[in-house]
Amino acid sequence: MDEAPFAGVTVVDLGQIYNASYATFLLALGGADVIKVEPLTGENLRGRGRVAGAGAPFAMLNSNKRAVTLNLKAPEGVALLEKMVEKADVFVENFRPGVTDRLGIGFERLSEINPRLVYASGSGYGSTGPYRDLPAMDITIQAMSGIMSVTGFPDRDPVKAGPAVSDFMGGIHLYGAIAAGLYQRERTGKGTAVEAAMLDSVYPSLMSSLGLYFGSTGEAPTRTGNRHSGMAEAPYNVYPASDGHIALICVSEGHWRALAGLMGRPELIEHPDYVDRVARVRIIDEVDAQVGSWTRQFTKAELVQKLQTVGVPSAPVRQIAEVVADPHLRQRGMLVEMDHPQEGPLVMPHSPIRVGDHYAQLVPSPTLGQHNEQVYGEWLGLDAGTIAELHVKGVI
Repeated sequence: MDEAPFAGVTVVDLGQIYNASYATFLLALGGADVIKVEPLTGENLRGRGRVAGAGAPFAMLNSNKRAVTLNLKAPEGVALLEKMVEKADVFVENFRPGVTDRLGIGFERLSEINPRLVYASGSGYGSTGPYRDLPAMDITIQAMSGIMSVTGFPDRDPVKAGPAVSDFMGGIHLYGAIAAGLYQRERTGKGTAVEAAMLDSVYPSLMSSLGLYFGSTGEAPTRTGNRHSGMAEAPYNVYPASDGHIALICVSEGHWRALAGLMGRPELIEHPDYVDRVARVRIIDEVDAQVGSWTRQFTKAELVQKLQTVGVPSAPVRQIAEVVADPHLRQRGMLVEMDHPQEGPLVMPHSPIRVGDHYAQLVPSPTLGQHNEQVYGEWLGLDAGTIAELHVKGVI
């Protein structure tokens, strides 16, 4: 098996909730030694575990990490963190900009201690710009970015996307920034500061809506429901089946010809109102009605079989329970069953990123402060008496 791509890389992880925690999760499954540093009461996401099922996200995002507790409001706590940074390769945080400087652990200070350090910051709006100091969570970024304005149906209020797209896209870009920083260090020998802002990260996902905006002389695009965000494809929608719904799209004219044949409507192939995408978009309501009247005659499984046989892109609309049990994701090793020590039976996500044939075995997320003695004692070299004293003083 190939060596882990981040073997030998040590990460000091002050990430919290989803954003930075996902970036460091990907690093951990890539072989990095990720040391999660939490306040004495645990990070915010761990606290959700007091509600049934709410602790699962912490377990899922913190597999394969070591965990220590540390009071960064105590001078001794900052000194301990500095000792960790001396031996680390990467430092990760997603506090609001300016917080780490106030704590005395900003980039300038930590890079003095370790000039080879890659200092990674995730935030809502970035370290510069007029929005820099605004508090940011996934829903606020969805609102500010325009995602909510183009999500939902035109005759209803805007809604957020169901998944935490801003948090996780920010985390993915932060992971990429860290990898780029490590690569640059290999060439220059020097560490650097890297960042990824959630607002910046989600903007490119609006590409279809932006196409509609710029193609309509600046008029704001409306919410298009399940239709193409740029209103440039038809058919492109979610259509009724006899037992649910199916998503279907005709990207090419070959797809449309195949669908028209399946529908028993070959005359639509050459009909001037249906002859190409531009024509079909003009009568999009009629196109959707024609397709919907055909799909509702069959089950989702029957439709998938028919459409896949002729190569038309389609998929059944599945419930979460169906996705969790998906045989494809399980066969690929993306979903792994685990009897978690704290959360019980879970289906855990693995990393979507594969480098060669490296594949890490999942290790359950650590308990709060589980590796205090291991990290502070074995790694930093503190004796048992010192560790006990720091505990009594509320530093660890």
